[in-house]
Amino acid sequence: MYLNKAIIYGNLTRDPELKAIPSGSKVATFSVATNRIWKDKAGARQEAVDYHNVVVFGRQAETVSQYLKKGSGAMIEGRLQTRSWDGTDGQKKYRTEIVADRIQFGPRSGGVGAMPSTAKSGANAEEGPASSDNPPVPTEAIEYPEEEINPDDIPF
Repeated sequence: MYLNKAIIYGNLTRDPELKAIPSGSKVATFSVATNRIWKDKAGARQEAVDYHNVVVFGRQAETVSQYLKKGSGAMIEGRLQTRSWDGTDGQKKYRTEIVADRIQFGPRSGGVGAMPSTAKSGANAEEGPASSDNPPVPTEAIEYPEEEINPDDIPF
């Protein structure tokens, strides 16, 4: 059995670009950044960022281009695919991308039913609506415990 499955959650690094292919079907392309944080042997905090190219087809491409913008969070499920072509300099070029089967939008800033900032008016234009259902998303990274985990302590 073979398996080609990619699942990532990250933030868009640019607005999706929507195009139509000759058959008339829509295709959207964008990239997503994922962060990884760890502590090295000296105990210093390290951070790395990976960038992933994503391609979406059909109705989902239209929805993605309508609702997702640079900085939006999204979970992408799909398969990895590498394309190749001859560049203008005559060299072979390669691009590995995730062809998305499913995309889930991350939490929206401002909460449910928040009005765009251009539509707000009055004395409270600076303040968004308060919602107890949608607490603010912390921007701090996850802090992992210092102690080592013993596999024998895991109950399953």
